[in-house]
Amino acid sequence: MEKQTINIMHVYPDLLNLYGDNGNIECMRKRLEWRGFGANVIKLINEQEDMDVDMADIIFIGGGSDREQEIVAGKLAGHKKELKNYVEKGGVLLAVCGGFQLLGKYYKSGNAVIQGLEILDIITESGETRLIGNIVIKNDWIGRPIVGFENHAGRTYIDEHMPFGEVVVGNGNNGDTGNEGVLYKNVIATYLHGPLLPKNPQLCDYILLKAIQNKYPDVEGLTKLDDRLEHKANYEILNRFCKKLKRVSKKEREIYE
Repeated sequence: MEKQTINIMHVYPDLLNLYGDNGNIECMRKRLEWRGFGANVIKLINEQEDMDVDMADIIFIGGGSDREQEIVAGKLAGHKKELKNYVEKGGVLLAVCGGFQLLGKYYKSGNAVIQGLEILDIITESGETRLIGNIVIKNDWIGRPIVGFENHAGRTYIDEHMPFGEVVVGNGNNGDTGNEGVLYKNVIATYLHGPLLPKNPQLCDYILLKAIQNKYPDVEGLTKLDDRLEHKANYEILNRFCKKLKRVSKKEREIYE
């Protein structure tokens, strides 16, 4: 019997890999393999112009500097229609920081404007200061807090989109609205580096299950893994911000503990 395999397309890892974003690929790969699935990582590299979106079960776009982001925006401009169709059909896509900004209409920094892929109805404009530090967000569909690290000058405004989460500690999309990232269909777009997925295995499994069920509808769920170490690390990060966690209710705080 042929092994069930998930194809993970890593978009320009040679350009977009700030703060260990490659760790997200390794986390997805290992958590698939530990459950008996195959994991095929397709690296779209700088010298390569072709991009066959139909091969992908998961697409990952990491973070990069403004210069690198501009290069990638130019390379992906010819694939806007395919990427849009992929997303609208329920394709799974994770975009971090610069990748998050690229999914929008544009990123404006000074007089320079980087045109986005227009997959999300969002805009980003550079602020005078950077939003830097550890960040904790919560939402209603993961069941545990999500932790990470943010470092961005961009202020992203998500219009009517559902945010990825509510900021408990940190800045989020723009430092003002209290929201972080975007959740749209099977797209998760976020400013959380770190890398994101090893710190939040429950989120990794959410992404993997979406991709697996798209490809293999008969799969009902994922085998449970021993994540005690990961959850302990997650909680240790939270514990550093215990005073700020008083901003959530006692009932909500129980999830953190």
